[in-house]
Amino acid sequence: MIVIFVFETLISDIMKRSVLFLIIFCLAVPFSEAQLWKYKRWEAVGAAGASFFFGDVGGFSRSDNLLGFRDLTYRQTRFDINGNLKYRINRTLNARVSLTYGLLHGIDERGSNEGRDFEATTTIFEPALIGEYYFIKNRSENSYLFLRGRGFWTLLSSLDFYAFAGIGGVSYSVEGNDKLIDRGMETGGFSAVIPTGLGATLIYTPNINFGIELGRRYTFTDYLDGYTSQFSSANDVYYFLNFTVTYKLKTAPSGLPSFR
Repeated sequence: MIVIFVFETLISDIMKRSVLFLIIFCLAVPFSEAQLWKYKRWEAVGAAGASFFFGDVGGFSRSDNLLGFRDLTYRQTRFDINGNLKYRINRTLNARVSLTYGLLHGIDERGSNEGRDFEATTTIFEPALIGEYYFIKNRSENSYLFLRGRGFWTLLSSLDFYAFAGIGGVSYSVEGNDKLIDRGMETGGFSAVIPTGLGATLIYTPNINFGIELGRRYTFTDYLDGYTSQFSSANDVYYFLNFTVTYKLKTAPSGLPSFR
């Protein structure tokens, strides 16, 4: 009887401990998952892609151009490279400092001014301060180890979608052909710029994301191509379509990023 009593007491004690551990685990895991992103508030982002320019050199007039799609040609397309440092304010809101170098190009090879035969290539440098809002935010960053290896549906569940807007400036330098120079081409300048756009990111590992971003830049100048027409009714606009790679940095106790 003593042996049975001791055995029942031992089993009862194990059961109580197991239940207590289970309760603590159930309470602690959601809390820890909710806090995981705070340990990696800083993110370094590199991006590169295509640039598309909508100015006064090249392209079709608005009446002949459905949403600008007829201006999207290989000859008009150039490239950009971009670097960002992001800070996660909370799970759905980020702030980032962005630096972009790129080329823009316009040519009257086709469109509404073929006979004019202007051509301009513009080099730009754009610093900007941008805010991001994630309107679809997955939870995979908090449970990656549990979801890893589940295939296609895991891929979809690891996607984030966001919108962004900000303020910046663009320094630009223009090179034109002889015909454009003869028309009094402006050689460069600086303008304020408003970046807006949409993006998506995929959590590949706990530390690395891949993504794609489409950004529109509204400028406060009509001389990014060094020329403005008397028929121009809007300032110049350019777009970036970039592929991004994000590396998440640990947050030091001071709140600054840790590079160790």
